[in-house]
Amino acid sequence: MKLVKSFLTKNPCYKAGKKITVKGLMLHSVGCPQPRASVFINSWNRADYDNACVHAFIDGNDGTVYQTLPWNHQGWHGGGACNNTHIGVEMCEPACIKYNGGSTFTCSDKATAKAVAKRTYEAAVELFAMLCKEYNLNPAADSVIISHAEGHKRGIASNHGDPEHLWKQLGMGYTMDGFRKDVKAAMKETVSGTQVTEFANLSEKEVIAKVGPLFTADQKKNGILASVSLAQFILESGYGKSELAQNANNCFGMKKSLSGNTWSGSVWDGKSVYTKQTKEQNADGSYETITADFRKYACVEDSIADHSAYLLGAMNGSKKRYEGIAGMKNYKKVVQLIKDGGYATSLTYVEKLCSIIEKWNLTQYDVKETAAEPEKWYRVRKSWTDAKSQKGAYKVLKNAKACADKNDGYSVYDWNGNVVYTPSKSSEPEQKKVSYRVRVSIKNLNIRKGPGTHFAKTGAYTGVGVFTIVAEADGEGATKWGKLKSGAGWISLDYAKKI
Repeated sequence: MKLVKSFLTKNPCYKAGKKITVKGLMLHSVGCPQPRASVFINSWNRADYDNACVHAFIDGNDGTVYQTLPWNHQGWHGGGACNNTHIGVEMCEPACIKYNGGSTFTCSDKATAKAVAKRTYEAAVELFAMLCKEYNLNPAADSVIISHAEGHKRGIASNHGDPEHLWKQLGMGYTMDGFRKDVKAAMKETVSGTQVTEFANLSEKEVIAKVGPLFTADQKKNGILASVSLAQFILESGYGKSELAQNANNCFGMKKSLSGNTWSGSVWDGKSVYTKQTKEQNADGSYETITADFRKYACVEDSIADHSAYLLGAMNGSKKRYEGIAGMKNYKKVVQLIKDGGYATSLTYVEKLCSIIEKWNLTQYDVKETAAEPEKWYRVRKSWTDAKSQKGAYKVLKNAKACADKNDGYSVYDWNGNVVYTPSKSSEPEQKKVSYRVRVSIKNLNIRKGPGTHFAKTGAYTGVGVFTIVAEADGEGATKWGKLKSGAGWISLDYAKKI
């Protein structure tokens, strides 16, 4: 709902400034074929107009609510005691009806008339839900929400039949009981997400700053360039200020039915629509005005998501209309693809979008490509700067540590040059002092620098002979390791026999 304050400051009723305790709300319709609220506002905002004054008008062309009195001021809308207790709201009526006398009329364009009545009804539901919350009113309670016609039956208003006479003759199916139920339901609804009405008083630059991150988030999810979608938002909705955006959170002119398409991923509820007139450009450059149903969304985020879902999933026969759009990085190519797919009828659509992108530097909202993650290796060196001393590079830290353990004076360095492991004496297995001799019967028994196969070989062999063992230790690769008295190193005792 778009709510605009336009007080009738020159009207004698406004100047009187008499306050009321709000106990209810009264719904009216203007009783003449005039959909524009501005006509009544201009006519009634005069010092000599002392016939009537209401709290609000609802425009029939776009559903905007124009507040013309403070809500707690007495209005002159009901012609009876209701003025002392009820807020009065007038719904504008279609231009295509003609009154024959009293409350009966003929209609030359029923589709347009119904669209106006539907628009004002839905805006009235939102407005009355807001006012019931503000004044703690129960819409289902007796006398809280009434029509002018119901007010007359109760003896608190003059003899009028509005607005039921309009709904009935247009075959809308609306009733005041139904209206009260709709208001109650609207009061229970919780609004989540960004509302376009938040943009009403923002500058163009402020609107872009507010919605830009929403398009960046959408690109991360759907792969469509944020700069292009944001430019479409600006062009299609006039920075969120258009009638369709303000009244339906529809930021891209998404019609109820697009190219006969349905597509996966749509967040539209499938039933909420906003009806309005729109101009479309023909191939020869001429324009024609049509009346169309447009999708109505709960929030801006839903509008953005449905727009992206359409671009990703809309079909043209057996092929996708916008094949390959996800992941494209050149905004000019993306814009041309959208135009070629039949998204817009404007012959200058591509030029307009590119101009908007460049004017506001909208590419700043595109998701930036991140450099590939460098490979991470653990390096075994004497020092980080001594690359020539490197014994190896390992993906797994455990393997790098094992290499360092085998090489005295070596440490493990991470990919940033930080020491993450240096072997210490405590890392060697516990030794047990002994003293005995063993016989080795093979020629090529390796001598190692420590007790285990993870220690480096010294490059020497024991050869066949008898040797004295001065220490024992557990270690990898053997049941037990023995330290040679000569100090040459360690041997596997699995290949030696104690004597």
